[in-house]
This record gives sequence, C-alpha cells and structure tokens, in this order.
Amino acid sequence: MTTITTFRPRTGRTTELVLLLFAIGIVLLAHVNVGLAVNDEIPPNLRLTAALLIVFTVGLHLVLRWRAKYADPLLLPIATLLNGLGLVMILRLDYAAGRDVGSLVASRQLLWSALGIALAAGVIILLRDHRLLRRYTYIAMVVGFLLLLLPMLPVIGHEENGSRLWIRIAGFSFQPGEIAKIVLTVFFAGYLVATRDALSLVGRRFLGLQLPRGRDLGPLLAAWGLSVLILVAQRDLGSSLLFFGLFVAMLYVATERVSWIIIGLSLFCAGAFVAWRLFPHVQTRVQLWLDPFDPSASSDQVAKGLMGMGHGGLFGTGLGEGFPHLTYFANSDYIFASFAEELGLIGIFAMLMLYALLVERGLRTAIGSREGFGKLLATGLAFSIGLQIFVVVGGLTRVIPLTGLTTPFLSAGGSSLIANWIIVALLMRISDHARRPVAERVTDDPELDTSTHAGVAR
Repeated sequence: MTTITTFRPRTGRTTELVLLLFAIGIVLLAHVNVGLAVNDEIPPNLRLTAALLIVFTVGLHLVLRWRAKYADPLLLPIATLLNGLGLVMILRLDYAAGRDVGSLVASRQLLWSALGIALAAGVIILLRDHRLLRRYTYIAMVVGFLLLLLPMLPVIGHEENGSRLWIRIAGFSFQPGEIAKIVLTVFFAGYLVATRDALSLVGRRFLGLQLPRGRDLGPLLAAWGLSVLILVAQRDLGSSLLFFGLFVAMLYVATERVSWIIIGLSLFCAGAFVAWRLFPHVQTRVQLWLDPFDPSASSDQVAKGLMGMGHGGLFGTGLGEGFPHLTYFANSDYIFASFAEELGLIGIFAMLMLYALLVERGLRTAIGSREGFGKLLATGLAFSIGLQIFVVVGGLTRVIPLTGLTTPFLSAGGSSLIANWIIVALLMRISDHARRPVAERVTDDPELDTSTHAGVAR
C-alpha cells in the first residue's frame, strides 16, 4: 500500500531572522561610523535606535511566524536595511546642519519607522486573506480620489515649495497621496480582474494593433485625466507620472496587449507636452533638465547634486566625510545623491540592487499567486516601488526631468515611510497565500475560494 504525503515547503522564517539581524548589524555599524567620523564619539541615540529597530522588526518577524509563516523571507530584511540606512544618512545630515539632540530629524524619522513597522504588523494580523480587499474595489476608488483631493481643501490643505500635497492637522502634516497610491492599486486590481476579458478580447485591429472599444477606453482616459488634474492642481509631476504609469502597467499585465502600452504612452506624452507649453513650473523643470549649469537658471539644486555625486567617485568619500548638506533637500528629495557622494558608485549600485531584489520578490509573488486579484495587486505594488526608484534616480542623473518624489524607505518624511511599510506588508500577505500549501489555506469566507485557480491573462 502506497502512502501519499503532501509536500510542505520551507517557511523561510529562520533565514529571515538571520538576515534581519545581519541587516540591523549593518545599520548600527554605519550609525557608529557616522558618529565617529563627524563628532569623534558614538552617537548618543545609538541605544534607542538599536532598541527600537530590534524590538519592532523582530516583533514583526514574530507576527509573521504567527500569522503568515509562508511569507517571502527576504522582504522584511531588505526593507529593514533600507529604512535603517535612511536613518543613518538623515542623522549624518542633522549633524552637518548643527541640529541639537532635541531637534534631530532622525529622531522623528525613527518614530515614524516604528509606527510604519507597527502598522505593517497590524495589516498582517487583521488582513487574514488579501482577496477580501476585492470586495471593496469601488469603495477603494472613492477613498483614493478623496485622499488625492484632501490637500486642495482650504483649511487643512498645505502648500510647500510650490506643491500642494500635504494636509496639516494639529501641527502634524501628512501626504495623503502616499496612501492613495495603495488604495488606487487595490481599485485597479479589482477593476481589471473583473473586466480583463472585454479589455483583452474585444476591439478592432488597426495597423497591427488591437484597439479597444470606446467604452473600454474610458477607464484609461479617466486615469489619464486624473494624472493631469494632479499635475495642474497640485503641481506634482512625479505623482502624476506614478499614478498613470502604474495603471498602464497593470492594464498591460491584465490583458497582454501592447496596444494599451502604446495608447498609454501616447496619452502621457501628449499631456506632458501640453503641460510643458502651458505651465511655468513644468517649464522650469525642463529647463533645469536640459541645462542645470545655466547661470540664469532659477535653481542650482540639480547642478549641486551632480557635482556631489561626481565628488563621490567610485568608492565615495566615506560616511560623514563628504558635503551632501550643500545640496537643497539633501535628506528628502536628494537623499540618494547624498548616499552617492559618501558611498560612491559601488555603494549606490549595492542600494539599487536591494531595490531591484525587493521589486523582484514582489513580481515573483505575483507570478506565484494562484488567482487574478493577487497577481495584479502584487504586480501593482511592486511596480510602484520600481517606477518610483526609476523616477527618482532618473531625475537625479538627468535621464528625465526632476520630479520631487521621495526615495522609498530612505527619504525623511513619515507619509512615504508608512505607505512603503504597508506595501511590504501586503506583499508578504500575498506571498504567504501564494506559497502556502492548499491543505493549510484557511479563509473565513468560502466564497473567496471560487477564484483560487483563476488566471489574469491568456
């Protein structure tokens, strides 16, 4: 008599813990290095940083063992290492600015990091099955639009550096567009799963391209209109590019039709050209992109960033040994250039590899997902990080005009940090479902299992 046993894959939690402790060790070593290089002493907040990082990240690891033991084991260590390196550079720039202990931006960033990790743990605990989010597809659309419109309100809306992206309540500022990015990704995934057949199969052929019907083109036009609205009303070229690029990428994954990419790129190029012709702030960005060293330019930020990266060379000046603080917004918009100066080309290539690995694990999660909604949601979340990194680094190196987006996990600011930790939590939840054996897959709603083997595109 033959006994058949079910294959049980490794959870990877022990590997995750080892990599997590290694990542924390690198962060603390860099922390000490900055203090010795700048002040010839160990930073006074080293113990607090070590305690919070260990308690919250290891706590999240334990939550994964409890609630999502098959989650991808690389996502948490990578996010922790990037977040920790961001804390180190922000502290280094605090020292350069002469800030005292009570006003350190790094201390606030450490608290935002703890909050972001705690919220990620909350997502893992409360969201037992990511497919539950599909029920709220159109609610997510409404919530996403409302979040994008909040900064336009007259009382709580707040403008900084010419962009109206923040809300301010009781002395605290927050950028709701970062959360809107996640909510709209949920909407895009739910909508495209429901309509992928019409989008991929119905339409007419023209010049070798499968063109959609007019009513199927409506959502793409709506997404394009929303991106243009953001660009015009909030003067935010980066978010406009991010939202529209995210939707087009998810649309292509859902349908596998190249025509959607061509139509999407055509619409974006047309919108960007019109914006360049009509709006002075877009013309300024393009001018700085074409000639950042023009003495008549309105800002020398791009030029200083390029000179700082050039000063770093191949191996960098060393943490605490460069002059990244001479560039405006060195701890937010230009934090990647700050790393390029002090870690050199080799250092930022290593950081780019971390981002590439993070995106790759997200896309691997999408490939391994057994149902359409999870595939699209994981694809959208991973692509949003990848596109944001391309836009940021492309702007710093003059591949594209500078947009002002933050670098995920590195830049100072709580909104972006919280949003990116939630993205990692959702990817871990989806990967847990994808890697979990069928016999162990338990859901509170049996109706969710009807789409277990549904695909996305043929």
